[in-house]
Amino acid sequence: MKLSNRLLNITQGGSDGWEVFYQAREMKNSGVDVLELTIGEHDKKTDPSIISAMDASARAGNTGYAIVPGWRGLREAIAARVEKQTGVPTTYENVLVTTGGQAALFACNVALHDEGDVALYCDPYYATYPGGIRATGARAVAVPTRSSLNFQPEPGEIEKRAEGAKSLLINTPNNPSGVVYSRETLEGIARVCKRHDITLVSDEVYDTQVWEGEHFSPRALPGMIERTLVVGSMSKSYAMTGFRVGWIIGPEHVIKNLINLSTVTTYGVPGFIQEAAYFALTQGDGIEVSVAEVFRHRRGLAREVLAGSNAIRLIPSQGAMYLMLDIRATGLSGQGFAHRLLDEENIAVMPGESFGASTAGHVRVAMTIDDDLFVDALRRIVSFTEKQVE
Repeated sequence: MKLSNRLLNITQGGSDGWEVFYQAREMKNSGVDVLELTIGEHDKKTDPSIISAMDASARAGNTGYAIVPGWRGLREAIAARVEKQTGVPTTYENVLVTTGGQAALFACNVALHDEGDVALYCDPYYATYPGGIRATGARAVAVPTRSSLNFQPEPGEIEKRAEGAKSLLINTPNNPSGVVYSRETLEGIARVCKRHDITLVSDEVYDTQVWEGEHFSPRALPGMIERTLVVGSMSKSYAMTGFRVGWIIGPEHVIKNLINLSTVTTYGVPGFIQEAAYFALTQGDGIEVSVAEVFRHRRGLAREVLAGSNAIRLIPSQGAMYLMLDIRATGLSGQGFAHRLLDEENIAVMPGESFGASTAGHVRVAMTIDDDLFVDALRRIVSFTEKQVE
């Protein structure tokens, strides 16, 4: 069977960046005790009240086909949440419910790109970004950032690659770096987008996990509401990763056309899951705060453990559930470090190279295991790192 070039080009025949994760899972499946700090999967699971709402909905018969754009009540709840957080007028007609944030990202790429179009994205990036762009036939072009600037994008670097580009994909709070883009950074990005008629895709799935500063949505900047698509999700803020509920916020005409894409792809999100999401969004911010507080606390623990290390530089962790560690003092690549750490200490972290060239010589640590185990893992990482530089 001959496969399409578009499919084969998703990873360009190379790595998808997840080898250490796969190896760690194989070790665990074979009975090895591995401390897994790889993926952004909460150890504190979905609030039982949300599961009860989903169960009640399903038992009441809400198990048939759901309306493709999303149940209006849920779309209105999402719109109200976005308007409250950003101050930007938003109605249900600005909202499309999707099967998670990943489907929302893919839909944005389909909406914006024709074959061969240039799509920019900031490096470091979530591992699926370039593949999601290539899957639409567009050409993925990375915009590098610098560890010395804590991976804040520099508008000048975007400007160098802006000519002819159709879109720019950003993520703040950022996975993998934990950095929150400043308003100054976002204003610079907006100027470039307006100057070159670039549509901004803003992935804001970590918008409730901010430890320093504040999250600012670029859709709220002057002249950006009509050229910005915002991706959101229940996954990270409500510990609902497996529910697969996300959304796109955009101009009404864009949403109307994206509904056609949902019709021929996912055909909507199951109704009982949508009702669970609606329930969660209408309970106030208590659940979101409790989910975020776990990572806020662990970030404090990490800063204490790492403060005394001369071999590791912690990139300021301002948000999200991750730490980015600069381990270049060891002389190892992120990949080499991560594989040796797994082999010698049974601790799994993600190589920085999984998220782009800008984070070479770094590793990402997910703050997703019990506090005591987390502190133990960090202490062992410090000890392991310092041995490499002796």
